[in-house]
Amino acid sequence: MKRVLVWFRRDLRLKDNPALAAAVETGADILPVYIHGVEQSSQLSEGEASKWWLHHALEDLDTELKIVGGGLHLDQGKSVEDILLGIVGEFDIDAVFWNRRYQPHAIKLDGDIKKQLQTRGVEVHSFHGGVLNEPHAIKNKSGKPYQVFTPYWKFCRDIPVGDPCKVNLSGSTFVKSCGVMLEKLQLLPKINWCANFHETWTPSRQAGLDRLANFASGAVTEYEDNRDMLVLDGTSMLSPYLHFGQLGVREVYHRLVAMGEAVNNGYLRQLYWRDFAHHLIYHFPHSVTRPLRSEYEQFPWVHDEDKIERWRRGQTGFPVIDAAMRQLWETGWMHNRARMVVGSFLVKHLLQNWVGGADWFWNTLVDADLPNNIMGWQWVSGCGADAAPYFRVFNPLRQAERFDSNGDYVRRYVPELAGIPDGRINEPWSLTPIELECYGIKLGVTYPERMIDINEGRDGALAAYQKFKASVV
Repeated sequence: MKRVLVWFRRDLRLKDNPALAAAVETGADILPVYIHGVEQSSQLSEGEASKWWLHHALEDLDTELKIVGGGLHLDQGKSVEDILLGIVGEFDIDAVFWNRRYQPHAIKLDGDIKKQLQTRGVEVHSFHGGVLNEPHAIKNKSGKPYQVFTPYWKFCRDIPVGDPCKVNLSGSTFVKSCGVMLEKLQLLPKINWCANFHETWTPSRQAGLDRLANFASGAVTEYEDNRDMLVLDGTSMLSPYLHFGQLGVREVYHRLVAMGEAVNNGYLRQLYWRDFAHHLIYHFPHSVTRPLRSEYEQFPWVHDEDKIERWRRGQTGFPVIDAAMRQLWETGWMHNRARMVVGSFLVKHLLQNWVGGADWFWNTLVDADLPNNIMGWQWVSGCGADAAPYFRVFNPLRQAERFDSNGDYVRRYVPELAGIPDGRINEPWSLTPIELECYGIKLGVTYPERMIDINEGRDGALAAYQKFKASVV
């Protein structure tokens, strides 16, 4: 082979990159390529927050490639297939290397491209590089896919996880190319609503490695105790680095696995939860847009755009809900416990379809991973695999008492309530007019009235569930 192409997608790293490692072993000149598809379906395109991250991640990868004598060839267009085939022809490529993807739309696209390339006499080599265990390789005793996480995890955790693969680029030669400038991809939003993201994130591989090292040196050993506490840095916050492949999941696994049972049964379990999401979307592709449990297509949702908009903007009148939604808007991320609480509030207290929540998360999360986003929303809505039953309704007040007892999370993101003392901050409607005046609050003016009574919302959710059950009997 004289020239080979490495197609980067959700693997924006040089280390532990099986496709890149195999390309290097050919001894051929290497053309690293990233193609941004435009005007495609929501399943193929990124949300606005993810585009912000992607811009900086591509910039970082290009910098790393330049250090070793290469550079990232960028291109964009409506048809990724046509663009890739054009690049292959233009540069007389002998083989294309990529790491496999597992979302339904990506599988189809990769299959179509593979056929086109092979028809033209170009070799195609794909690799396992994005999950601990590939979805097609895991089956239960009946030879079917798992639909409950615990048996899936018990089965998979006994499967050895391969070491991160080594990539030695010291002797590699790269094809000189003139792709489009990064700015041409127009990934940064025209209205810079994510200007403050840099206060929380540095979207580079080194920043991901640093965050992993810091997590491994402390929080990971207390993960089970602290991961639900809203104001603590008890979670890893590695999800965007894993989503964009700036960190390999095997790198994370092997960095932490030797730290003992507390880690193995705590944080590492979450890596298998991530795998489980890919497992589900691979085996049940309809779940991308519809409930995995098809009977829930008959659920009596009550669409109300005004309610959805108040939820999006953190103006529900429930401080812990509003804090979480504002955290999302300000940082492009939300604590996992908060994701469950705001999700439950939207689909149960407000009776809004989970699809609207999933769409908002997709657009505003820097770690908007399709399998995990879909599984999370279907879990909280009771319509997915291993889901919480619909009649399990999170009470935002009790959740705040348990996981933000001092109100510090609310004070950080809902500063207009900062003066209210502990124990009262999550129920501003319970304060007397004199107390409200003392704390500088005017309900409906400086902070919104609550959208719904908690008990009424719960009763409405249970009534809708009973109506649904009667309709599917």
